[in-house]
Amino acid sequence: MSTTARATTQHEDDRVRVTRWDFEPGQSTGRHVHAYDYVVVPVTDGQTRVIVPDGSSTVSELRAGESYARPAGGEHEVVNAGTEPLSFVEVELK
Repeated sequence: MSTTARATTQHEDDRVRVTRWDFEPGQSTGRHVHAYDYVVVPVTDGQTRVIVPDGSSTVSELRAGESYARPAGGEHEVVNAGTEPLSFVEVELK
């Protein structure tokens, strides 16, 4: 199994990029910096561990359909910390 989650671009134009992320347990986005403000829409319930550059982490519970938004500039890695597959859609506002 790959350690990297699967990212599928669903739409991209000059204003937005929509990416679906699918993770098996333990899979990760890899460390990255968000260039744009973004909204995350969970497709499934699940648990993530978000690891920041200093190595500290936070565990969050995601609920299908309960969106959240974050500003550009955040640097982190997102890991599926649960025991089931996890999916969410990320909408980046260019």
